Amino acid sequence: MEILSVLGSVMDLNQWMVLAMFGTFIVMLFRGIPVVYALVGVSLIFALIGAFLLDPARQAINEYIAFHRTGITYTKLSVVGGRFFGGIIKNPVLVALPMFIYMGLMLDQSGVAQKMMRSMQVLFGALKGGLALSVMLIGIILAASTGVIGASVVLLGVMGIPAMMEQGYAKPIATGTIAASGTLGILIPPSIMLVIMSDQLAISLGDLFMGALFPGLLLGALYIIYIVIYGLISPKSMPIPDNREPVTAKILFDVAASVVPPMGLILLVLGSIFFGLATPTEASGLGALGATFLALVARNLSFRVFLDVMRQTLNTAGYIVGIFIAANFFALVLRRYGGDEIIENLVLGSFDNPYMVIAFILFIIFLLGFLLDWIEITLIIMPLMLPVVIGLNLPVEGFGVVDNPSVVWFAILVAVTLQTSFLTPPVGFALFYLKGVCPPEISLLHIYKGIIPFVLLQIFGLLIVFFFPAMTTWLPAVAYGN
Repeated sequence: MEILSVLGSVMDLNQWMVLAMFGTFIVMLFRGIPVVYALVGVSLIFALIGAFLLDPARQAINEYIAFHRTGITYTKLSVVGGRFFGGIIKNPVLVALPMFIYMGLMLDQSGVAQKMMRSMQVLFGALKGGLALSVMLIGIILAASTGVIGASVVLLGVMGIPAMMEQGYAKPIATGTIAASGTLGILIPPSIMLVIMSDQLAISLGDLFMGALFPGLLLGALYIIYIVIYGLISPKSMPIPDNREPVTAKILFDVAASVVPPMGLILLVLGSIFFGLATPTEASGLGALGATFLALVARNLSFRVFLDVMRQTLNTAGYIVGIFIAANFFALVLRRYGGDEIIENLVLGSFDNPYMVIAFILFIIFLLGFLLDWIEITLIIMPLMLPVVIGLNLPVEGFGVVDNPSVVWFAILVAVTLQTSFLTPPVGFALFYLKGVCPPEISLLHIYKGIIPFVLLQIFGLLIVFFFPAMTTWLPAVAYGN
């Protein structure tokens, strides 16, 4: 009987293997191993363990107890190739990925942001926190026209930090404003994160784009309100310049002239989707063409610039696709150990209230954001959570138009939660993008202090979207109901 008891404990072996896979992956990341190599390496190690060590032991154990797990074999691992060539490469939604990356990088070369910064500095110069307000508004516009976090944060940092330091801004509020505004591009459409979520959750990219618009603008509005209030409460932290100019018709004209081109690009991309003139994939092509046209008009496009943008687009898209392949390999091995069932039972067994289950998932994703990049979370965690969300049968209103409204709502909740992953150490990429362009007198401690209020605002915005799901489903219903 003791032998059978010991053998029966192996029934929990799959749970230990799932935990060991995640633990080994985290350790590899902290050792500085690139994420693609970490994912593939962990997958191979645990696939070999399953194929050559566990399966013979399981066959012996099966003579005593019933064991229902399926082992890992080379035949099953061959599914990775079919998933890659049959799913990832041929998916028309993912064609939008390099297009939106190209659009953001090309817009960065057009000089539009620099013109907006100069004109808005003059327009808002008489306000307390006017320079920070200018940076935030430009960040919102860039978010809706680029969607590339690195480009936005670096661009805003290069333009905003010197001006803020010269004007006497406190270092935390200056760095926090730039980091938070630069990360809005991952939520406000067109967003490459939403493109990947659409593929992983098998839902409409148009629904995600329309559903993320209000939450993204909500976060931007919360940031602006905070900056205005902070300027009133602590004017010494955001002083008004002594040589401010009066607002004239020429200044208003300059602002309008600098804002109209990117707003036109936004209307071209999102408007074509909203009015049913183009699919999101087709709209991405329009956006890439429009960004190229803006660079031509601004006379900032040369053959060297074009090659540089193409090279950066290839590198970024290749990096994401590489993680796609590695994450699919990781997920396949994880599923062979019953990882999806284990995680589903763990999450569903934690709370009886379905909304508490959603809150628990978001809390887990928030914690993972301290350790993992949004790409790994989206590619590994989201597919595991999809059956859980569907099984909850949440009564989210789809207005008779939106398919799977609860999944759309959940995806936007995760997207808002993942905003924090860019601002929370030690893996907050926006923090390191910003530190790379800051002068030496600005330390990481200044940046960490500056992002705390904005992380709290992101959590507050998340709560609003959580309690008002219609924010994510009403606009898609209006767009596609007509």
